Amino acid sequence: MSSAHPSVVYLDHAATSPIRPEAREAMLAALDIGANASAVHAKGRSARAVIETARSDVARLVGAEPSQVVFTSGGAEANTLAVEGLAASGAKTLIVSAIEHPSVSEAAKATGVLVEVWPVTAEGVVDLDWLSARLEAWDEATDRRLAVGLMLANNETGAIQPVAEVSRLVRARNGLLHIDAVQAVGKIAVDLEALGADTLTLSAHKIGGPQGSGALVFGPRAVIRRRIHGGGHEQGLRAGTENLSGVAGFGAAAKVSLAHLPQMAQLALWRDAAAQKAKAAGAVVAAEAAPRLPTILNIAVPEFPSQTQLMLLDLEGVMVSAGSACSSGKATASGVLTAMGYGDLAKGALRVSSGWSTTEADWDRFTTVWLAAYARHAARHKPLGEVA
Repeated sequence: MSSAHPSVVYLDHAATSPIRPEAREAMLAALDIGANASAVHAKGRSARAVIETARSDVARLVGAEPSQVVFTSGGAEANTLAVEGLAASGAKTLIVSAIEHPSVSEAAKATGVLVEVWPVTAEGVVDLDWLSARLEAWDEATDRRLAVGLMLANNETGAIQPVAEVSRLVRARNGLLHIDAVQAVGKIAVDLEALGADTLTLSAHKIGGPQGSGALVFGPRAVIRRRIHGGGHEQGLRAGTENLSGVAGFGAAAKVSLAHLPQMAQLALWRDAAAQKAKAAGAVVAAEAAPRLPTILNIAVPEFPSQTQLMLLDLEGVMVSAGSACSSGKATASGVLTAMGYGDLAKGALRVSSGWSTTEADWDRFTTVWLAAYARHAARHKPLGEVA
């Protein structure tokens, strides 16, 4: 194993995408203002203008109005705000998919409302037949308000969920639907109204903005109960002095992400070329038959632990992950792949995720290093008596 590598390759954009130059510049300019956006003097008004410009840019990214955007500390807070709103709507049961991000599933459990787990298919897509049957048996008199939480695209496999169809089923029962769009936005077109979502979660650092800045976008039917109390910031829905530089960076990243959205399709071609070579070596591509984000490849091989793969790749300067960044430090099988029926194969899964700064050479470097690492592993673990 070489102790030096010719280049460093970052393919962990699904965890955090490196900050875009436009976002960095916007943040530095905001820091130079040095004033509170609630102040009425000239500098305060300048700070307020930065926030409202960013609000418009974030709203435009998802086809919403600026008045529908509440800035938060990130995706987790936005998801919590939305889920607590579902519980506050009068729901007796919260239906959440088996592949939700912990910030949704754990927030749902914390509400004290009964949580019902919605299964997914072997391709990592929610089972629409299950939902249809569940709603056929829905009794508004006893079950009360229908409330559903679903991510737009999975953060581990990239599988895009049939949100518009889910919305049609939910709205037919006068239910509320929260969509976690953290992974999807900036990679595919996202429109609040077209999706039929009542609330939508976004996070800046997934699109080249800063960490610590997110947003909840809400429609007219949404129920929102603020959880941070104090002043009347963010339309009275989220108290506290705004994170001026974080919001500025978020707005800048949203603006450039929307402008560069057509370029995302190219990433799928590079991803698929890597997938074919990995398959030829014996890997399984998760959610391969499902519509997927152009940026995520999840591969799994038997008896080659994810953590071992990560270490070997990292030694060669190739940075990927074993799944969600929220659980990457745990040597356990992916909950998403387990829900998809992968069994022990889930212990050998690897998530490779690209983004705005990724090049074809990055994908080529990953493929070369991974194939070599897997070949060495397979050779060392070849069954006794097997002929090379």
